Amino acid sequence: MSYESVVAWLAAHAPDLTLIDQSASTATVAEAAAVLGVEPGRIAKTLAFRIGDTPMLLVARGDARLDNAKCKAELGGRPRMLDAETTLELTGHAVGGVCPFGLATELPIVADRSLRAYETVFPAAGSRTSSIEVAPERLAQLIGARWVDICTLPEPLSDQP
Repeated sequence: MSYESVVAWLAAHAPDLTLIDQSASTATVAEAAAVLGVEPGRIAKTLAFRIGDTPMLLVARGDARLDNAKCKAELGGRPRMLDAETTLELTGHAVGGVCPFGLATELPIVADRSLRAYETVFPAAGSRTSSIEVAPERLAQLIGARWVDICTLPEPLSDQP
């Protein structure tokens, strides 16, 4: 059902976007980056969590980590990740294919500003093998996301020993 809900949602809201199905797992950031041939930061991962009693989704670049202090300052509380069963129930998507499209329940969605570092990003599209390519600004507009600064990026690798 999840993949089909995304196909229907894209047909209604963004028929110009092409669904990419690699027929290989893109369930993790590392798998998606390898299969799509892009750096991990260009994978737009969708995390399901709650602040207090409010479930929500975060779309962030693949190499970013949710920062508890930033999240508390920006969203008013510490994030608590949803378990797989609750994620499936609220989004209609199983872990590994969670995306902000074709949701089973209307949820608040935030997008981390770190996504803006890329011309295009690759969010999942409702299955463990599918994704789309979209500009971050267009992604946020399509899903009604509010831009936030709640993630930290990995430290650049040093060339010094």
